[in-house]
This record gives sequence, structure tokens and C-alpha cells, in this order.
Amino acid sequence: MPDTPIPVSLWSLRRELFAQTWPMAIGVLSLLGFQLVDAAFVARLGTTPLAAQSFTFPITFLMIGIQVGLGIAIAALISRRLGAGEPERARRLGSLVVFGGSSAIAVLAIGLWFAHRLIFSRLGATGDTLDLITPYWAFQLLANWLAALLYFGYTLFRAHNNTRLPGLLMVLTSLANVVLDPILIFGLGPIGGFGLPGAAIATICSFAVGLVLLVWQLQGRGWLAFDGLVAEARRSTGSFIVIAGPAMLSQLMPPLAALVATGLIASLGDQAVAAWGLQSRLETMSLMLVLGLTMSLPPWLGHCYGANNWPRIRALMYISAQAVIIWQLTLGVAMALAAPWVAAALSGNPAVQASMTTLIRFMLPSYALLGICMLVVSASNALGWPLRATLISFARLFACYLPCVALGVWFGSMTSIAIGALAGNVLAGSMAWIVFRTSLARLSAAQTEPSEAR
Repeated sequence: MPDTPIPVSLWSLRRELFAQTWPMAIGVLSLLGFQLVDAAFVARLGTTPLAAQSFTFPITFLMIGIQVGLGIAIAALISRRLGAGEPERARRLGSLVVFGGSSAIAVLAIGLWFAHRLIFSRLGATGDTLDLITPYWAFQLLANWLAALLYFGYTLFRAHNNTRLPGLLMVLTSLANVVLDPILIFGLGPIGGFGLPGAAIATICSFAVGLVLLVWQLQGRGWLAFDGLVAEARRSTGSFIVIAGPAMLSQLMPPLAALVATGLIASLGDQAVAAWGLQSRLETMSLMLVLGLTMSLPPWLGHCYGANNWPRIRALMYISAQAVIIWQLTLGVAMALAAPWVAAALSGNPAVQASMTTLIRFMLPSYALLGICMLVVSASNALGWPLRATLISFARLFACYLPCVALGVWFGSMTSIAIGALAGNVLAGSMAWIVFRTSLARLSAAQTEPSEAR
């Protein structure tokens, strides 16, 4: 960060940032926690069902990347309009994200269904694993679409600096899913379960309940408008594309990299894929604070951007970076020490447990630097630097992370893969922070609003 003094009360900002972030962090923890529990239940069905579910994770993340890219753009535009004192435009933009975003994800889901056997066979799924994917994927696509609807609704609340309700709804839907998972996967009493598809059906039921509650809460808030949408779409399309295009590309790169990584690791067998899939769920859950900040911080930065309050922006980033480093290092070291017990709780297969233990010990502490990179990308999108965010994401994944993982696969062991992933995260986080700090230093020196040309 710039070495110049920050003329903002850091303690006051810490309290405000904590108040905005903790509901989202708890919501993200519960949401990702139920996904980890979901994978743990599936692991009890056997290694093949767990491998089948693990093959679908990168495609699900791809859908999430698209919806998050849309949400970033809309949240940025809405928060800027609110910061500039234009509530009517903010309402019209809110309606556009709900209707346009849900339609776009629905079209994507239909296309992914028709191409699913080709996609998963290219990833390395064969035989029984591929046969298990088909019935599960049909329900999971519907669950992914409902998740997108919920996310777009959450975006409206976050753009208005309301993070409590989204966090609460995430907790409620997660609890509902945890309750329904064992019933629909294994059955209850004389009622038989659905096996692997039951995991997706449980998600559908819990998300449907959350969607009903979300619509109920949206009524009467006056955040949506149904007049002048066509004119607003024409007026805002340029600004939307400038933000959404790079933001979506930034969000799509992680699942695309995950696809490549899964394909590489598939060469080591289903047990390696199963361990990698469980680790990916554990990874996202361990990043709950980072993900909470990437949801709560951008609208706040957008408000400051609209008001041209750059000292506050610098202070917010300084506080956020400190929190990410302290949290992720503390959690990473604790998880590394407890790795054998964590792996045993998530899988009953000794080979999968051994692979997970190795992955946890090496990868979890490195998420401190991964978290910094994610924070920088999210902030750059909110501050009108979408191209810079895209380039940082690309460098993180395709210049740092994937080459290191590929090198680990070449050596042929989970230890070498884990060390490669660790090295990639350290390189990516260091690079992202240097770029962001340099950008803010130039801004401070020039005392002008930054532009994408710089």
C-alpha cells in the first residue's frame, strides 16, 4: 500500500467493515460448509460416486463464475448510481440483473445438459463414473440455476449495503440442505434414498425455500423498477460491458483452470480425483473471510468511487489485506496440524485420506496469498480497473498456478502436486499485491482519478 498517511480513522473503518463483512462471511461459511458436508455424505457411497461428483465441480464453478461476473458488474453500477445520487437508475439496473441474469444462466444450463457426456468424457470420466454423472447432473443443473437466482437477489441487497439478510438466508438454506442430504441420499426408514442424485435434489429443495423467502423480503423495498427498462438497457449497455466483460472473464478463468487441473489429476486415477474434489470444497470453505470481503467490499468501494473518496478506498484495502493475511495463516496452520483427522472425517477410503492429508498440509497455509490475489481482483473491478483485474486473474492461474500444478503432476505424486499448488498461490498473491500497491502509489502521486489507460 502507499506509504503516505491515510487520513481516515482505521478503527472506525474496521468496525464498519466488520459489520458489513461478518454476515456474508458466516453465510459463505454455511453455504460452503454444506457443500463440504454434501461431498462427505457422497463419499460414504464410495469412491466412484465421489469421483463422479468431483468431475462436475469445475463445470458448476464455471456457471458460478458467469453469475458472479454479472453480479460484479451490476453491483458496481448500482452502487455507483447510489453514490452519485441516482436511485431511479439504480432500481432499473436492479430489475435488469434479476431478469437478464436468470435468463442467461438458464440458457447456459440447457446447453451444458446437451453437451455433458462429451464434456465429462473429455475430462477423463469413463465407465461407471460417467454413467453416474448423467442422472446427477440433470438435478444439479437445476440447483445451479436456483443458486444463480438467489445470488442475483443477494446482489441487490449487497449493492444497497445490506449484507445481513443474504447472510441469514445462506445460513438457512445451508441448514436445510444438511438436514435433507442424508434423507434424500440414503433414505429414512422404509423410504429408500436416491443415492448420488439425492444430493442435488436436497440442494434444489433448500434453494427453493430460500428463493421464496428472498422474494418475500424484496417486496416493498422499492429496489426494482419495471418502467423504462429498455431505455435503461440501451443507456447502460456500454458501461455494463466494460465492467461485466472483463469481470466475467476473470471469474471464468478459475473454473477453466479447475477443468484443466482436474483433467491433469485424472491421469492419476479416481482416488486422486476424489481427494482433489474434497480438497476443492475444503479450499472454498476455508476462504470464507476472503469471499465475504469480495461480496461486502466492492459495493462499499463503488460508493467511494462514485463520491471520489480515494483516501477511504486506500484505508479499506489496507484493513482488508491485514485481515486476510492474519485469518488465512492462522486457519491454514491449524488445519495443517489437524490434517489427518480432517481427512478421516471427510472420507473413509485410506488412499483418499492420505492424499487429502498431503494436500491440506501444503495448500491451506498458502491461501493467505491466494486470498490477497482474490481481494485485489475484486477491488480492481469495483474501482474501474476491469482490464487490470482480468490480467491479474490470467497471470495468477495460467502463469503461476497451472504450470506449477502441471509440474507436480509430471513428478507423479500428490506431494509434488500440493507443493506445486502452494508455489503457484504464493507467486500469484505476491504479484497481485505488488501490482495493486504500485497502482495506488501512482494514483497518490498524481492525485488524479485512475483510468484504465494507466
